[in-house]
Amino acid sequence: MNKSLRKKIVELGDLPAHIAIIMDGNGRWAKANNLPRVAGHGEGINSVREIVQVCGEIGVSYLTLYTFSNENWKRPQKEVSAIMKLLLSTIKKEVRNLNNNNVRLSTIGNLNDLPDNSRQGILEGIEITKNNTGLNLILALSYSSRQELLMAVERIAGKILSGEMHSDQISEKIFSSELYTADIPDPDLLIRTGGESRISNFLLWQLAYTELFLTDIFWPDFREDNLLNSIVDYQKRQRRFGRIGEQVSA
Repeated sequence: MNKSLRKKIVELGDLPAHIAIIMDGNGRWAKANNLPRVAGHGEGINSVREIVQVCGEIGVSYLTLYTFSNENWKRPQKEVSAIMKLLLSTIKKEVRNLNNNNVRLSTIGNLNDLPDNSRQGILEGIEITKNNTGLNLILALSYSSRQELLMAVERIAGKILSGEMHSDQISEKIFSSELYTADIPDPDLLIRTGGESRISNFLLWQLAYTELFLTDIFWPDFREDNLLNSIVDYQKRQRRFGRIGEQVSA
């Protein structure tokens, strides 16, 4: 535990309520360590465990992890199968710890794409932790933001055609209510590990005013100090939401 960094975060105030993370670099970490790609995913679980624990301890309300994108199904079948097995074994292994730490598990994305056993394991974890009131841990699984937006448009169009609503009732609030994240506040801070500078079809609507923190560190090496430093960086920024600095500080 880094007590000095945690103290600094408390002193600075304005803790991000919702942190989203694109956990990138598992495969490159494995290659750099002369290991198979799946070993990188396995080591990445250790980072997930630590980051979830730290977020819960310092008072972050929501943590969304880009766990498996819809595009990731295009990877070699051997790697996809290994990831699905790792997902299931991790949920089974960690759900008791999540529950004991008052973490509430949920997902965004199309769970129906997952193998039956992986999907069932996730649903069991959601059921076990559904009444918890601490950190909300959201796993983005088989997730595509473009598909999410299209589904929202289709649902709104269907309501208009059925007469349930009129086109002039459409608003940002209405549109947001049709997304996977309807009951989740937009992220305050997006962290992307692995050195890439793109958002990779992740929360395209929700990231409109999110602060971005990009790091070259591969996900398996991203631990408490890295998370806390990214939060300190966020706390030193001025979020203006279209206004000028003088208006924000007044």
